[in-house]
Amino acid sequence: MPCKHYWVEGRVQGVFYRASTHEQAVQLGITGWVKNLMDGRVELVACGTEEQLAKLETWLYRGPPLAEVEDIEIQEENSKQNYNNFEIRY
Repeated sequence: MPCKHYWVEGRVQGVFYRASTHEQAVQLGITGWVKNLMDGRVELVACGTEEQLAKLETWLYRGPPLAEVEDIEIQEENSKQNYNNFEIRY
């Protein structure tokens, strides 16, 4: 199953971006994790079908109502780790 690594920039902390991303990923059946970074970005790894990841990416650019996404860096993730669910990391 393909995985992608994302770094989301903009007004994405303190606006429920991390919690909302978790909710979206669970609804889509995506596994992986999401966390806030010290530099103000949100980082996540998401694994799912190409269709699931495309739907998540569309949502990531929009985010929750108070978010203002400026840019998203996306890389293919070559991790051999299998995720059982989608979790929030601290």
